[in-house]
Amino acid sequence: MTAPLIDPFQRAISYLRVSVTDRCDFRCVYCMSENMTFLPKKELLTLEELDRMCSTFIRMGVRKLRITGGEPLVRRDILTFFQRMSRHLDSSALEELTLTTNGSQLERFAGDLHAAGVRRVNVSLDTLDDAKFARVTRWGRLPQVLRGIEAAQDAGLRIKINAVALKGFNEDELFDLVDWCGSRDMDLTFIEVMPMGDLGNEDRVGQYWALSDLRARLAERFSLTDLSHRTGGPARYVRLEETGQQVGFITPLTHNFCESCNRVRLTCTGELFMCLGQEDMADLRAPLRAHPDSDAPLEDAIRRAIFRKPKGHDFDYSRQRPDGQVSRHMSHTGG
Repeated sequence: MTAPLIDPFQRAISYLRVSVTDRCDFRCVYCMSENMTFLPKKELLTLEELDRMCSTFIRMGVRKLRITGGEPLVRRDILTFFQRMSRHLDSSALEELTLTTNGSQLERFAGDLHAAGVRRVNVSLDTLDDAKFARVTRWGRLPQVLRGIEAAQDAGLRIKINAVALKGFNEDELFDLVDWCGSRDMDLTFIEVMPMGDLGNEDRVGQYWALSDLRARLAERFSLTDLSHRTGGPARYVRLEETGQQVGFITPLTHNFCESCNRVRLTCTGELFMCLGQEDMADLRAPLRAHPDSDAPLEDAIRRAIFRKPKGHDFDYSRQRPDGQVSRHMSHTGG
């Protein structure tokens, strides 16, 4: 059981993204419906089960652990989970413990997260306009998030802003976002909207803004230098030579990044998705709960799941329809 996790395409799986809750205090239009029905709490992995699950993956070769949601910081007592995971940082079994958040709770938790060993945080932020922010998040308020970002930086956390590129929504803020992040020494990554979940009236094709177009607009003002730098995720980075800042692009539609995929995603109910853009998953909660005194069945289930990891996803908007769409909401898988 000490052999590394290798998928059928000889990719070593060293990065686990873990959703600790499907709940969120926002209702972003590309992530979930406004009137969500959340899972019964009994279906969620307990914090102790999450510890055991993540510790098993770390023992099997995972070196980077990213905590996601929903909004992870709305889960009750979630700080105790971060504190428990810090032992793997102390032992050097884990290289990095990170977090993706909407920023709403950072003002409360930033100092404690840093004390638990978190050093980098991704904050989802698509606009700097109060009214547009309220519209895209439905329930969110921009000043609360900005205070959280400031508190996180004061606590010593490195912040990266993730902005979903939405046609007709934040196209006109491209350079405002770049300038704002640059003035605060924050990296910025743009993400293409992905065809996930049935969001009723939300037009995924209409929302889609290709990052090839966004990059071309950046090149009109800046000299772009491609970087070989990677953070373990799917982003490709450029340096803006005039400012020195780094901008990333996550492009599941215009440039399929699957060839280097080293990650899998665990939901808050113990479902392991080997690919964000495929429906196939493995139930890890069953062997976890059926064998409380032995991790061997869980390890075996993980290995069998990794052996089913596909070569890539099938997202495609080229025919003016969201081909490759998957039925679950982004919040279910954890981004």
